[in-house]
Amino acid sequence: MKYLKTLLLATALFIGSTSYMNAQSNVAHIDTQALIDAMPKAITARGELEKLAKTYENDIRSMVTELETKVKQYDAEASTKTDEENAKRVQEVGEFRTSIQQYQGQAQQDLQKKEQELFTPIYEEVKTAIQKVGKAQGFQYILDSREGAGTLLMAEGKDLLADVKKELGF
Repeated sequence: MKYLKTLLLATALFIGSTSYMNAQSNVAHIDTQALIDAMPKAITARGELEKLAKTYENDIRSMVTELETKVKQYDAEASTKTDEENAKRVQEVGEFRTSIQQYQGQAQQDLQKKEQELFTPIYEEVKTAIQKVGKAQGFQYILDSREGAGTLLMAEGKDLLADVKKELGF
């Protein structure tokens, strides 16, 4: 009887550890940010965004230079102008500042919209590829191992980065 209990306990421990090992092997991880950073499509999209941002930055810099020139000119001429003309100039400068701020806000919105437009299909492609590779390799869970993704302890699972890159063709 004692032998039977020992045998049952050993069998239960063996089955439990086998189940634990199987659960561990169903976990994989991937650094999605590293994957996206390495994607040719993402590199091209980032370059396009940087080019657009540079265009807006140059436009804003030009507007600010124009504003500074007007302010210097108006300050130099202020003593020769009437109070009414000076008040009109102050209002003009204020309106120009406001228009620059509005342009900056609109530029920021445009950049965010363009980023979403360019990267949403990339994120979807990455998600689909990760799911396809994970499913093909029999993983039930795939954790994002990038910094700040909320993964506190890296699982002993397989890193899918190379396999997903291969699936995406790079």
